[in-house]
Amino acid sequence: MKNAIKGVLRLPKRHVSKLQSEPSAADGARIINAQSVRDAVMAALIVVILFSAMWSILSALINRIFPWMTLVLGLLIGLTVRRAGQGLDWRFPAIAASMAVLGALAGNIVVAAAFTATALDTTTLTVLRAVTTMTWPVFFDEVLTPADAVFALFAAAIAASYANRRLSRAEFLALRKWEKQQETAERS
Repeated sequence: MKNAIKGVLRLPKRHVSKLQSEPSAADGARIINAQSVRDAVMAALIVVILFSAMWSILSALINRIFPWMTLVLGLLIGLTVRRAGQGLDWRFPAIAASMAVLGALAGNIVVAAAFTATALDTTTLTVLRAVTTMTWPVFFDEVLTPADAVFALFAAAIAASYANRRLSRAEFLALRKWEKQQETAERS
């Protein structure tokens, strides 16, 4: 009873390790092996497709184009690449940034097709199927603006900054032990 009263009056020890068990190099190897470029690319493609569809539907319903939605796309792609790819190196921010730029372009194409479909009293898919090589120069001249490029670059930066996996303290220590083990194996 006396120890319980003393525990109440003491300050919490924030500097004491809260790890239940010491992480090992095998735990670090599992973190490295959990990375998946394929999963990151596939998840980003799914986000681009779904976001482009939702962006065009929202723009057609409200009858306004929101170019800043590309920034939201960048955030979603970054978080998706982080979750699906579980990456730690440069490949995952590069994937996220490139998919954000491609997604911004695809979203602008779908939104432009939705507005063209409304003007022609047809469906968006009909307009997208009717695109030819003669249509692209008109699209890039009349629809895309320098502001769209700026939004796409900022979306790429946002996606890249959110793409890498965030490690807990135990995961970071396990990864360090795995790296040291690899260094000693290379020296031998």
